Amino acid sequence: MLNKTPLWKTLLVIFVITIGALYASPNLYGEDPAVQVSGLRGVEVDASTLDQIKSQLDENNIETMSVALEDGQVLARFKDTENQLKARDLLDDTYGRDYSVALNLTPATPDWLAAVGGTPMKLGLDLSGGVSFLMEVNMKEAVNKAQTGLVGDFRSELRGEKIRYRSVKADGDAVKVIFRNVEDIEKAEDFLSKQNRDLLFTIDEDALTLKATMTEQKQKEIREYALQQNITIIRNRVNELGVAEPLVQRQGQKHIVIELPGVQDTAKAKEILNATATIEFRMVDSDNDISNALDGRVPASSQLLYERNGTPVLLKKRIMLTGDHIVDANSGFDEYSRPQVNITLDSPGGSKFSNATKDNIGKPMATVFIEYKGTDRKDAEGNMIFEKVEEVISVATIQARLGKSFRITGAGSQQEAHNLALLLRAGALIAPIQIVEERTVGPSLGAENIKLGFQAIVGGFALVFIFMMIYYRAFGVVANLALGANLIMIVGVMSMIPGATLTLPGMAGIVLTVGMAVDANVLIFERIREELRSGKSVQQSIHQGYDAAFSTILDANITTLIAAFILFAVGTGPIKGFAVTLSIGIITSMFTAIVGTRTVVNAVWGGKRLDKLSI
Repeated sequence: MLNKTPLWKTLLVIFVITIGALYASPNLYGEDPAVQVSGLRGVEVDASTLDQIKSQLDENNIETMSVALEDGQVLARFKDTENQLKARDLLDDTYGRDYSVALNLTPATPDWLAAVGGTPMKLGLDLSGGVSFLMEVNMKEAVNKAQTGLVGDFRSELRGEKIRYRSVKADGDAVKVIFRNVEDIEKAEDFLSKQNRDLLFTIDEDALTLKATMTEQKQKEIREYALQQNITIIRNRVNELGVAEPLVQRQGQKHIVIELPGVQDTAKAKEILNATATIEFRMVDSDNDISNALDGRVPASSQLLYERNGTPVLLKKRIMLTGDHIVDANSGFDEYSRPQVNITLDSPGGSKFSNATKDNIGKPMATVFIEYKGTDRKDAEGNMIFEKVEEVISVATIQARLGKSFRITGAGSQQEAHNLALLLRAGALIAPIQIVEERTVGPSLGAENIKLGFQAIVGGFALVFIFMMIYYRAFGVVANLALGANLIMIVGVMSMIPGATLTLPGMAGIVLTVGMAVDANVLIFERIREELRSGKSVQQSIHQGYDAAFSTILDANITTLIAAFILFAVGTGPIKGFAVTLSIGIITSMFTAIVGTRTVVNAVWGGKRLDKLSI
């Protein structure tokens, strides 16, 4: 029998639309003003921190909706922004040194809906408000840091080959090695040139020097790596701010664009993003008395630093390894059930660390955390001057010659080992960065954009609804039902995709899909009318109308989908937002306009003896 939809297909349509409606529903509940407290530099937020925050808020009569520990962070929800701001100021004064205290908007989704993964759509900067930064990477410092690394590498490599030298030091944009005789120069040049094929070596026999200069290609690789590494680390730092859907992407050769929707606390954002941190492994100086160093008599080859608890540690200045070579770190237990941190290095790092530790078995080694904090001062070139802060986060004894994989013991507790692993895994910024442009979009402007965008969508839908009902009568009602289901499914899919963000151009994409979705039904309905005018029966006309129009609709939507994919691939920011909603709208409209409407039409008119149709 013509125009009868199988039961399984009807149930499939109902199931798909129901799932779309379920995951679209969190957008109806709105958001609550909140304050998020998260640990910085490995500091853990636990139940005791939660209790302290609750007590402080109660003592200062700040009303809360809830205060809970979620994903290692304390999240306090409030009924209004007045209490939110009071709580932020109070908690920042108390915990601002070791914790990030940030303003936030958190979804008010019911627990039962959140339990099945229901979350509202992520809103872009233009809709939710927030802050945007344009950050510049100090490429000169990146090249200088690589040059400093070469100095240490040359010393280790020459010592390993037993080639005697007088000194190794940086000289302008090159590394200069001074020898005692010409024979050693030739041996060194032959060995180092094989180990470092991306460097240019020149010999000055009269001055007994060998000079190594980085090629332009090598410097380009260093700058590219510095930019990519900084982008990765900045993404990790942005997570501390609790931003729902941040945007971190490169712009040009040395700039990074960062958009933080919903963040109004620009000072805290700048503090976290500007911090430049790294990890170094250095030997503890056990040959000299630390009491002399505490009295101000620090040996020239050593440096006095302190652990987080204030314990002084005398370290040798020579750096064994930096955190640039760490590719993975995780916490665990050793054979005696003591906490440890397992570290994996890249190949160059493993070779370097093996050579550095083979003569230091049984001696203590320190892991040093170094952070460069931005100041208000600038150098002659206008770049921000950074203040260097060093802190010992771990002291452990070298048990055996270390290589690509090794472990650090002596972390104290499993929690401390876990925090240390997180810190090491976070990586290090290759070069300092500075904010060159800052732009803030207020929440009121974002609300205005949402209001205007929503009015555009409602207006477009209303006009299409009226036209379809007047022109196609009963079949127009079916098309309108499909159009409503299409909008629900677009919102549901946008809410389900973790990386999808709704922007103002994205709302324009939704308005565009309204016309495109109803266009498919126009083609189908007009074809049904043609079949009726040619004298065919009602059932044959419906069947032929859908079948004949399908290929035309498919071709038109595929070509549009290809254009949307290209927009997404080559576009950035607003263009991508438009392409995402357009792509989703095309796919969902194909389902609702063809499969959905046919299911309804078959259920109402299919298989019946009819003389005419309301179309």
